Amino acid sequence: MNTVLLSFALIIALGVGWRRFAADAAAVEALRSRINATVFNLFLPALCIKVLSTTGLDRAMFVIPLVALISLAITLAFAASVYRLLQRPLGLAPRETGALIIAATFGNVTYLGLPVLSERFGPGAAGYAIFFDLFASTPMLWLAGVALAAHYGSGAPFRLDAALRTLLGLPPLWGCAVGVLLSVGHVTLPASITHALGLLAGLVVPLMIFSIGLALQMPKIDRLKAIWPALLIKMALVPLLTYAVARLCGLSGPPLAAVALEGAMPTMVLALLIARQFKLDEGLTALCIAVSTALSFATLPLADRLLSVGLG
Repeated sequence: MNTVLLSFALIIALGVGWRRFAADAAAVEALRSRINATVFNLFLPALCIKVLSTTGLDRAMFVIPLVALISLAITLAFAASVYRLLQRPLGLAPRETGALIIAATFGNVTYLGLPVLSERFGPGAAGYAIFFDLFASTPMLWLAGVALAAHYGSGAPFRLDAALRTLLGLPPLWGCAVGVLLSVGHVTLPASITHALGLLAGLVVPLMIFSIGLALQMPKIDRLKAIWPALLIKMALVPLLTYAVARLCGLSGPPLAAVALEGAMPTMVLALLIARQFKLDEGLTALCIAVSTALSFATLPLADRLLSVGLG
């Protein structure tokens, strides 16, 4: 785990350096946007098809979204309650409160989680991250998360029909559907297609990690007081909660460890997009992403070590 995270840290550092020393900040943001769009619309669907069509779909694959949904729902409700109580003592505006609730709840389960699980448990473990994200985290974000962001923000209003259209139009979701159908139907793709999918899928991890570096900005440290509850929830409570729910749902072995590590992921980078769209506090969101990502390079190895001891 330490070797894997160190290699990721080096790639993230390249992204941070690229952003820091680039002459044109707008060009860097445009580059990040193009990388994310290409990964999301082409490379990630290819990965979904390759992994799910060649990996057996066991019971754990279908339990993982249930675990994720339960954990996310509890976390979202708890984070909202905590920041409702702290809103006045911390002097938080509604747009700040909404940003912190989102940051405390939703983790970087694909852009960091997928690479970590793939390196830790093998390529087939990418399926755990895919099911966790596309069948639980993403729907929860675009339905409950966006509704909450619209409530606290002053941007676009929440529309259920628009949220559902967004969900159903996600290319990785269609990639999942194709992969599952191929697996269930025991369809073997021609070697040339499988190889092409493998080449496309191989680009996902380095580009995702580099994109995280491009997204990290120098935060305003004087706002740390407001984010520490979100960090405690995201980096400590969520992994423990996810582990407990997974145990109750009957998961064990690598699937249990994988789900717990997904719960330990730092704040998702996509939270910045939600903050921008619904006019939440982007500065606080960026601070949560930066600090939680930095902390994760210590907390993820710790979580992995504890899981290794606990699972024998």
